[in-house]
Amino acid sequence: MCGISGYVGPRNSVKTVLNMLKKLEYRGYDSAGIAGVMNGKISYCKEVGKVSVLESEVTKSGMELDAAIAQTRWATHGKPSKVNAHPHFDTDYSIALVHNGIVENHEFLRKQLKEKGVTFVSDTDTEVIAHLISSLYEGDILRAVQKAVPLLQGSYAIALIHRDYPDQIIAVAHEAPLVIGIGSKEAFISSDSNAFAAHTREVAFLANAEIAVVKAGKLEVFDLAMEQVDKKTEQLTFESEDISKGNYEHYTLKEIFEQPQTIRNALLSRYIEQYGTATFEEIRFDVYELLAVQRILILACGTSWHAGYVASYLIEDKVRIPVQVEISSEFRYKNPIVPPGTFVIAISQSGETADTIAAVRELKAKGAKIMGICNVHGSTLAREADSTLFLRAGPEIGVCSTKAFTSQIVVLSLFALLMGRIRHMNKQEGVEFIQALQKLPNQVQHILDNVAHIQKIAKKYAHYQNFFFLGRRYMYPTSLEGALKLKEIAYINANGYPAGEMKHGPIALINEECPTIALCANKMTFDKMLSNLMEIKARSGKVIAIIEEGEKMPEGIADDIIEIPQVIDELAVIPSTVVTQLLAYYIAKERGADIDQPRNLAKSVTVE
Repeated sequence: MCGISGYVGPRNSVKTVLNMLKKLEYRGYDSAGIAGVMNGKISYCKEVGKVSVLESEVTKSGMELDAAIAQTRWATHGKPSKVNAHPHFDTDYSIALVHNGIVENHEFLRKQLKEKGVTFVSDTDTEVIAHLISSLYEGDILRAVQKAVPLLQGSYAIALIHRDYPDQIIAVAHEAPLVIGIGSKEAFISSDSNAFAAHTREVAFLANAEIAVVKAGKLEVFDLAMEQVDKKTEQLTFESEDISKGNYEHYTLKEIFEQPQTIRNALLSRYIEQYGTATFEEIRFDVYELLAVQRILILACGTSWHAGYVASYLIEDKVRIPVQVEISSEFRYKNPIVPPGTFVIAISQSGETADTIAAVRELKAKGAKIMGICNVHGSTLAREADSTLFLRAGPEIGVCSTKAFTSQIVVLSLFALLMGRIRHMNKQEGVEFIQALQKLPNQVQHILDNVAHIQKIAKKYAHYQNFFFLGRRYMYPTSLEGALKLKEIAYINANGYPAGEMKHGPIALINEECPTIALCANKMTFDKMLSNLMEIKARSGKVIAIIEEGEKMPEGIADDIIEIPQVIDELAVIPSTVVTQLLAYYIAKERGADIDQPRNLAKSVTVE
């Protein structure tokens, strides 16, 4: 969950890699560092904190480098400190190395190296790699790396510079993202192609322990047998997008307010209203393959898992086939049963979520068909899935997912519509569902236009340390997502719970210091929700109710009410979620939290 950048070419390499690093800071911001060769020696700078701290120090020093590598860190092995920050070095500072991922056998390798007299200065697994390669170096850095890679267990991406090779970077990737951009007499290395997309669109993705020698405008790729790989380059198809905050105080708020447009983008050209059905130009499965689906398995983590959970209700309701939703990090350690007719949907905003990718690979090996849903063209999921539906949400910079979640719900809803129509759903039902989807952008905009009321309620409740989020049916996974937002950016203990289960234990926690956010915008379960809220009020709990406009809430049940536009139960998730996003944002702001880059978190979870 770290971000790597590297550059070789005529530009100012220091400024170039730092600018790239800023675009990778969503991957980690505990510490940052840069290194390269200057006057035949390794020169470096490492700082605790965000990239801006490193940039300030580098600017003061006037650092100039030939080729340069840099990294922004999310701590796995060792606390954030200058010593643990990347790059890491061998004993005589001939190698500088940055790394994303985890070396699972680092303790074994560390012990071996110590027995050979190596002294370690950090707690990281990364330093082990630098010393290992150095111990194998006999005048040929490529050969030393090729000897070292088979000894490393885990998933990793590496970029390194050797003082004897000032004009090149060695890059390695094994089950972790690393992309190389080839320009005119220059080359870029990054964990995310968006970091250099403004400079070049010709890219090569490394994988399967491939080793690249990167020079200005030249790329050579080798396998572990010293054989050169005929590496094909690709052209990035997306436009480099503006990722400034504009007039918003935080990226998170900007991305919340972008949702009317991102929902429109997710819907665009993906339905045919007159036939009441959905259509996806990206889908490579034909109608017979989709008709053969007997069971759907949804894999995801975090917010994407919540979207998949919502989709499970929708698909079973509209398509009438069973759906199993699994957290990828748990599923991958099962011995899964994958009967014929199983269709897999893997969801990941970044397309790089390590646990989801690992589960996908295992299922592909068992013969399952994989449909990916993600936001990033060229990502690992997009390349490995049999077919991928893209969110079209644009870059999401805030660590907590907002617009990607609602776009996931829209895309999954359209897929459910497509599957329903090729089975038993009639045209009129399909037309009505499309018309409900078409209303969503304006319904979300209505909520955003009335944000002052939500802001006022957030300020009222910002001092509480514990919250419950309750819902039934579609509103249960919505409650999980609402609670997650509050945990992520406001650092408040919040639990999403099925309302009917409160009486089976958790209601013991209800008191006047534990407010409940009740997601009541589900017509089928509204009356049942009222009964649960009465139980909470009987125990002095405060209630914030999110209800549809025109719905009658009996007096005395809710302390505060937030209304959303009238919407069908299946899609009430989206406006309800926008409310909980805004509540989390304004509570976090009132508490002074770092909203875009909350403590201990990173956005793209590329480690297990």
